[in-house]
Amino acid sequence: MVEYKVVTWKMGLTKNNERLEDTLNEYARNGWKAIQIGEQSARIVFERDKNR
Repeated sequence: MVEYKVVTWKMGLTKNNERLEDTLNEYARNGWKAIQIGEQSARIVFERDKNR
């Protein structure tokens, strides 16, 4: 069974790519895999195995 998490990405004025990379890496360390990154909606959908 899998579980999902939706994160709304808040763009700033500077260092957007670095902050996005840090966010993705943080979730990856906790077992989450990004399965969708919305171009227009600024949302990231993550999934992971619930029984990990």
